[in-house]
Amino acid sequence: MAQKKMVEAITSMNEDFTKWYTDIVKKAELVDYSSVKGCMVLRPYGYAIWENIQRILDNQFKETGHENVAMPMFIPESLLQKEKDHVEGFAPEVAWVTYGGSEKLQERLCVRPTSETLFCEHYAHVINSYRDLPKLYNQWCSVVRWEKNTRPFLRNTEFWWQEGHTMHETAQEAVEETERMLNIYADFCEKQLAIPVIKGKKTDKEKFAGAEATYSIEAMMHDGKALQSATSHYFGDGFARAFDITFTGRDNKLAYPHQTSWGISTRIIGAIIMTHGDDNGLVLPPAIAPVQVVIIPIAQHKEGVLEKAAELRDQLKKAGFRVKLDDSDNTPGWKFAEYEMKGVPLRLEIGPKDIENGQCVLVRRDNREKAFVSLDQLESELPKQLQAVHNGLYQRALNNRTEKTYTAQTFEELKQIADEKNGFIEAMWCGDVACEEKLKEEAGVTSRNMPFEQREISDKCVCCGKPAKKMVIWGKAY
Repeated sequence: MAQKKMVEAITSMNEDFTKWYTDIVKKAELVDYSSVKGCMVLRPYGYAIWENIQRILDNQFKETGHENVAMPMFIPESLLQKEKDHVEGFAPEVAWVTYGGSEKLQERLCVRPTSETLFCEHYAHVINSYRDLPKLYNQWCSVVRWEKNTRPFLRNTEFWWQEGHTMHETAQEAVEETERMLNIYADFCEKQLAIPVIKGKKTDKEKFAGAEATYSIEAMMHDGKALQSATSHYFGDGFARAFDITFTGRDNKLAYPHQTSWGISTRIIGAIIMTHGDDNGLVLPPAIAPVQVVIIPIAQHKEGVLEKAAELRDQLKKAGFRVKLDDSDNTPGWKFAEYEMKGVPLRLEIGPKDIENGQCVLVRRDNREKAFVSLDQLESELPKQLQAVHNGLYQRALNNRTEKTYTAQTFEELKQIADEKNGFIEAMWCGDVACEEKLKEEAGVTSRNMPFEQREISDKCVCCGKPAKKMVIWGKAY
């Protein structure tokens, strides 16, 4: 009975996608709400997913020469004010500290919404010569943005992320770094998270406050809405000038370094849920699943079953798999439902008959396909099965994106698509912000990005009919 009840406790995604999402977040024990609006408790299972994301990306950052640092949590108001566009962009979301104990502070302190200004203050102290460049720094931390409407992972007052901040001798080096990091994020999403993404440049209206150029990867969720999954920014020397960061160049003249920043946050966990989840709960890509294989003993009261299950667990752990053995006294049915809910990629069933035949049953979470696997071949078969789960998830997500991607040549056509469906709309744009604003106001869509892979749908802007400059992906977004 417990099995049925547990799965029924999740609202169907077709009935109410928002409720479905919240049900999974709570019932898969990813987060708990705290007493401060928009601040979530990342529970062990949710944090384990984040740790796996962190581990993979941290290794990749280090392989590309980046070093981890830790910056303060507080930014003096005067420091935040130094870069005009930056402070204006973040002003509505900033949380301020005005008292220290019982004493009013002489200067307000901002709780970091992002750390460009802190890095710049530090870089001004440590960069003197071209020999000090590049500076390739990253930090893992939480940041605070005072959001009006909050949802776990997707929009939080406080959230966890990494933020890379680098300084370079030339503009070319900085632009290359910006693009390299975007590619690292895109590869991570596709090869580790099984989420297909579109790489592109943001319009000026949508770019990061203070940046010269912002690049993003955009993913489509199951319901056809977009989710910006990571961003990479090129700042030019704007911040360097504002913070008076100079270095002596190879020609012995003073110059300003060129800067980048890039980040991915716990929001990506929301993307995993909404790209791969189903009505029975989470479906986790094997690369970041806290448990890759759950072992369920069948008829565990019978002689030798639990011993064999424990032996398999130890063998697979030793081989490097993340394995859990559930030897609790719950029924197998309850256990099946529990680990479906938690999105474990593979379920391994072992009972008296299996032991007799020297085999076990492997069940994939993505499509419930069963395979009988000889215990002698289990270690070599598991990587293939895990890869098959990854490939299945990626293909399903790609099919969803393909089915929900439309093209529009006229404003009426775009508006009709946006009114009737959720999805990506490919349409040409003249580059005028007035057209972008009209599309947002009248069709309810925003520019997601201008894909690197351009297609010329027509030579006219979808909004005003003037000559088009770029194809843009438009859509509704989280």
